Amino acid sequence: MNSEDEFYDAETGLESDDSLEVSFKDALVTDGSAKQENGVWKRRKTLPAEMISRNNFSVWSILKKCIGMELSKIAMPVVFNEPLSFLQRISEYMEHTHLIHKACSLSDSIERMQVVAAFAVSAVASQWERTGKPFNPLLGETYELTREDEGYRLISEQVSHHPPVSAFHAQSLKQEFEFHGSIYPKLKFWGKSVEAEPKGTMTLELLKHKEVYTWTNPMCCVHNIILGKLWIEQYGTVEIVNHSTRDKCVLNFKPCGMFGKELHKVEGHIQDKSKKKHKVIYGKWTECMYSVDPKVYEAYKKAEKKTGADSKKPKQERGCESEEADEMPEAQETVTVIPGSALLWRITPRPANSAQMYNFTSFAMALNELEPDMERLLPPTDCRLRPDIRAMENGDTDLSSTEKERLEDKQRASRRERSEEEEEWSTRWFQLGANPHTGAEDWLYTGGYFDRNYTDCPNIY
Repeated sequence: MNSEDEFYDAETGLESDDSLEVSFKDALVTDGSAKQENGVWKRRKTLPAEMISRNNFSVWSILKKCIGMELSKIAMPVVFNEPLSFLQRISEYMEHTHLIHKACSLSDSIERMQVVAAFAVSAVASQWERTGKPFNPLLGETYELTREDEGYRLISEQVSHHPPVSAFHAQSLKQEFEFHGSIYPKLKFWGKSVEAEPKGTMTLELLKHKEVYTWTNPMCCVHNIILGKLWIEQYGTVEIVNHSTRDKCVLNFKPCGMFGKELHKVEGHIQDKSKKKHKVIYGKWTECMYSVDPKVYEAYKKAEKKTGADSKKPKQERGCESEEADEMPEAQETVTVIPGSALLWRITPRPANSAQMYNFTSFAMALNELEPDMERLLPPTDCRLRPDIRAMENGDTDLSSTEKERLEDKQRASRRERSEEEEEWSTRWFQLGANPHTGAEDWLYTGGYFDRNYTDCPNIY
């Protein structure tokens, strides 16, 4: 099959539109079969079926001709997927929304910046051990996530197929913040690994403080695509800019380095517009983040160097690059806390059955769940209604593969029909424009989604 499916591993505007406020809790049925606790829907803690084994499948026959190339138009078996769309994967940025609420409550701009920095790190933390790739969204596909318990709602849409671009916009239910962006994931295969560059800018607006923060996410690399145990590292410099105060936070996501000494580590600092350092930020994106006074940090590092703490022979004698598999370096389970440090964020523990459930977090486990009577409120383009993802979630790979191929054929047929009629695709909820804070090209939410009028939505499933 000449598929147009882009292989990528994701990491990566609800304006006040006077919408008709219809919440999912208003649609809950109470026939006794629904999982309810004190009248509130209780989200599931597991998937309908365990993760499908990939032991009998080899990706090498598919990727061996793609070394050094961007991975587009490469058809991948569904067994290498996880039962989520990339749009749902994007919504995992919101798992630690409490950090945004915390930033909104702080009066000092430097303190707000360090919590925003923690949120930026937390937004990519769910990728730890997530080696399955999400399903590529179909053109026009959407995903809605309303979390009244966390005080926000999110809408995302696949606004372009070539190149694949996903746009999202989240808004506080109390008009405290807006968080939005558009992501164009570019992937390349390097023989033993797949490198993902999540092109696109994240924009966080703290409305009460009239502050706007922007940043881009780090690079992500999945090792041992062909041989050995799959493992993930993230690396690169993430620069968070407060466009109102000109404060800046520079975070260095460190590559594993020789002997894996730096695996998962993140270090950086916060400076004001005169470049004076106010805080040092450190930790691991897989675990936690701390802040400390720069002078305390420097004194600690000098003392550490003097005592020779850095000269201890590491247990892991093999680097990230080898002639065979890229063995996952051994890494300390905890971050060494410098005295006087303040904890900014700690990762939420994975559920006990996570390894059997695609290494999903508890948050991810519920993303594709259809709550009672939810279907009547959703547009027909929502990810939860995709039959190939639903089949995989239920453990039926044959049906998932058949449905995936059918959906791709339908998408190609629709594109040919538009081409013959010289008709351009029109996005439904976002339009291409310029980010008002950076000037860069961006997809901006046009409003109206929560009016619940979906009569002109395309039939993509």
